[in-house]
Amino acid sequence: MKSSPSARSWIAAGVRHELLMRALPALRHEMAGPVSLLRMTLLMLKRHAGANPVDGAACMQRVDQASDQLALLVDSVRALRDWELATNDEGLARSELVRQCAGLMRAAFDLNGLSLEIDERLDASAPDEVRWPDGAALRYLLLGALGHLHDQTEEPVLVRIEPGDEPHLVRVRVAPKPDGREDVELMPHRAPRSLAIDAVCLQNLADDLGRTITIERDEVVLSMKPA
Repeated sequence: MKSSPSARSWIAAGVRHELLMRALPALRHEMAGPVSLLRMTLLMLKRHAGANPVDGAACMQRVDQASDQLALLVDSVRALRDWELATNDEGLARSELVRQCAGLMRAAFDLNGLSLEIDERLDASAPDEVRWPDGAALRYLLLGALGHLHDQTEEPVLVRIEPGDEPHLVRVRVAPKPDGREDVELMPHRAPRSLAIDAVCLQNLADDLGRTITIERDEVVLSMKPA
């Protein structure tokens, strides 16, 4: 029996939830950092305000620091809207998308002995780089490709994100690690196999997001252009 469109959408929703859970540690860290600094800044401000005589310059310095940290916290909270598919956004450039997703997944890869590298051609944004619509969908799709290769890999490898043959394509591939590369022995961070993102899950995600994707044994090529 073939899956109905409704069933495919439910599968895609489950994959998106799994990807969000995997990215959550990085998102939580971005929010927790400013909170910790803000608490320390307010403690120091309280001490300065309670001194006799009051050091006005020191108080203002702490107030400015608190304002900066609060702004960082607000930006992190607002960034959660980037995960909502229904939210209108300005889209993403290819290099920007790659940097965001690599930053979210790098810790999970490192904990499992996988190295995540970005091709130097994607490491910097060009002023005239094309922005592709539906940034949330693109983020989920690239994270899905990374998660798929992460889950299918049974031993430490090198995972590279590279530009495809066309400006709208992104290639993610795995290759053996170079000889002599040292890996830190840490607890595996692989998702339980029952929650692994296999090729069927990844294809359902791409179909639901309206994007074209090619899944091979050792690589995934995704299109940022709407299908």
